[in-house]
Amino acid sequence: MANSMTGFGRGEASGQGYQFTVELKAVNHRFLEVVVRLPKNFMSFEEPMRKMVQEKLQRGRVEIYINIAQTEEKKRLAKVDKELALSYDKSLKELALSLHTAYEVDIYRLAALPEVLSLEEAETDLDKLWPVCAEALAAALEHFVRMRAMEGLKLTEDLLGRLDFLAASLEKIEQRSDSVVADYQKRLRERVQALLGETVLDEARLANEVAFFADRASITEEIVRFHSHLEQSRKALKSSDAVGRKLDFLIQEMNREINTIGSKANDLGISQVVIDVKSELEKVREQVQNLE
Repeated sequence: MANSMTGFGRGEASGQGYQFTVELKAVNHRFLEVVVRLPKNFMSFEEPMRKMVQEKLQRGRVEIYINIAQTEEKKRLAKVDKELALSYDKSLKELALSLHTAYEVDIYRLAALPEVLSLEEAETDLDKLWPVCAEALAAALEHFVRMRAMEGLKLTEDLLGRLDFLAASLEKIEQRSDSVVADYQKRLRERVQALLGETVLDEARLANEVAFFADRASITEEIVRFHSHLEQSRKALKSSDAVGRKLDFLIQEMNREINTIGSKANDLGISQVVIDVKSELEKVREQVQNLE
């Protein structure tokens, strides 16, 4: 069955001292557009996340939100500024020399001087964290695809029902078209006879006029093409591929055929059905905008 273009998915995964929570949401879009929102220090994850989404989806604007929380306290490392410590030591020696006093190196006092020692958090290993993030994204995508399929099933059922309505309306037009020429011939005969009075009607000329009208008003080709578009639409809806753009094209073609039928048929009964068909096609078009 066809898939909906809209949906939501959420996934979580923990490991390496972090918990990743990924949320996906998608809205209608002509093509596939993936927007990833990440903290600055995790920006290297953007491209692989985008590729994972592209492998699963074909259309829609997809926004990915990610929340990253530490579950373990980061290791802290002591860092020594050796150059600064040596500079302190040199300056103190020079000071002791100037003051004519003894100077002995005290490593502990040097270490206590400003900025000689500092504490730093251990650097995050993004290569080890990526599999955890990927696991959370995969879970979110699975949830998202499942929701899209459920919504797509509802849309498909609705659209198939509307296609059945269109097919039934086309049958009404076909049935009515069989009598259009006969009705025209009857009306034409009555009008001409009223004008001629007692004069004998030229049956050959009447037959030619009716034949010309029949050829001009024939909607057989349009009906055949419309039936073909309906059948293609049904097949597309039962496919698991991205069919939104194909269906959009088929609807345009059906609109073109029904407009031609309305202009050629020259019949009030057919015109009324044509109005119903055009109205239903617009509803179908609106629904198709939600399909991938």
